[in-house]
Amino acid sequence: MKVGYARTSTIEQEAGLEAQQRDLTSEGCDRIFSEHASAVKQRDGLIQALDFVRDGDTFVVTKIDRLARSVPELLRIADDLKKKNVNLIILDMKMDTATPQGQLMMTVFGAVAQFEREIMLERQKEGIAKAKLEGKFKGRKPLPDEIKSAVLSYVEVGVSKAWIAKKVGIGEASVYRIINENKFKRKAPA
Repeated sequence: MKVGYARTSTIEQEAGLEAQQRDLTSEGCDRIFSEHASAVKQRDGLIQALDFVRDGDTFVVTKIDRLARSVPELLRIADDLKKKNVNLIILDMKMDTATPQGQLMMTVFGAVAQFEREIMLERQKEGIAKAKLEGKFKGRKPLPDEIKSAVLSYVEVGVSKAWIAKKVGIGEASVYRIINENKFKRKAPA
């Protein structure tokens, strides 16, 4: 079965949605999921379409930007489809992951995404180093002792880390960091 997905960012783009639906129908899609949703918001139609596809199906979109907002997101969606044994076709790129050429394109996208990530991390490190030299980077602000005490009190009672994070107003990773710091202090010689 071929399953299509069409999306426009606003309701005013009705003609764009109709054009996508027409292209997907011409491609032989048996079922088309459509929605008006910004790429930055949750796309319920996309979620429904991805949940709907089954082993052996083909998922079709007209353009890459209708499906994903970034290369990493595209790769995640493509990987999820691959795990379900579903091929991906992007019409304007003439890309079909069922073909060796389509698989090569996905590999190139993956390499580009990895490259972009490494360049971004390198620039971030350089920026932090420069800011430290200029005295502008101070690092993470320490949490107040009251919050740390509250976290440790809740831990002793045995409530979940997620509940503690929500109750105290910090991230769950911070809860684990406080717990680990406290364990280290207990083990350190006096």
